[in-house]
Amino acid sequence: MEEQFFTWQSLSTMGGSSLLTFFVVQYTKNLVDKYFKIPTDIYAIAVAFFVLVFAQLALGADGLDWKLYVLTFANSFLVAAGAAHIQNKSMNPPKDSRGDK
Repeated sequence: MEEQFFTWQSLSTMGGSSLLTFFVVQYTKNLVDKYFKIPTDIYAIAVAFFVLVFAQLALGADGLDWKLYVLTFANSFLVAAGAAHIQNKSMNPPKDSRGDK
């Protein structure tokens, strides 16, 4: 597997945007919890929204087109769910199905 940094193209995909959302939320949620009493799930949706908007704008999307924001809002729920799945897997890794210890 080739290792690389995030690109605007990768941030516009489900995998890339979910991974960045996971990292941002994990590293900042304690600070956000200290000053704002919002659930982590809602915070993750907001982070995902901004990741997706910035990626689309960087790739040339029209920032004045309302459809960009409506579709991004819908997609931010999917990205936040993907980030939650990554978080769940990192906290509860799958067990080896072969029975090896």
